[in-house]
Amino acid sequence: MSIKRITRHLLQHHWRAKRVFPKGVLDRIEQAIKRGEAMHSGQVRFVVEGALDGGPLFRNQPARERALDVFSHLRIWDTAHNNGVLIYLLLADRDVEIVADRGIDAKVDVKRWEQICRAMEAEFGSSQFERGVIGGIEAVSQELARHFPPQEPHRNELPDAPVVM
Repeated sequence: MSIKRITRHLLQHHWRAKRVFPKGVLDRIEQAIKRGEAMHSGQVRFVVEGALDGGPLFRNQPARERALDVFSHLRIWDTAHNNGVLIYLLLADRDVEIVADRGIDAKVDVKRWEQICRAMEAEFGSSQFERGVIGGIEAVSQELARHFPPQEPHRNELPDAPVVM
């Protein structure tokens, strides 16, 4: 467990997520998800968590493990075609993780998911959070469109609104 990581998480905590992602930015992210979902039959969720606290922090929970917990908690796995995708940002670590349900994960190479994450993180390194998230949503939507084209009628199985934790 790194003292530096604990300090960063305790100091940045949840207030920073709300400052970096104010309502207007969250609205534009929601619209990007809606636009993307018009291109495919998958479901995309974006979650930003300002920082870990309590047990997850003191257990030194990695962002990937936390993303899996969030994926499960939000029931992103519960879609008709097993094609839900979570884009998770742990802001204190500036770490992006993509968790894809088994239907889409079987079709997209893990290296592609990692490329999307690294591209988003590069934008965050320049404090371009909105651009990074929307670019990530667009890239994930392209993958979903390639493997899960839109079906009529379009069913929105999961909320499009971003989640700030």
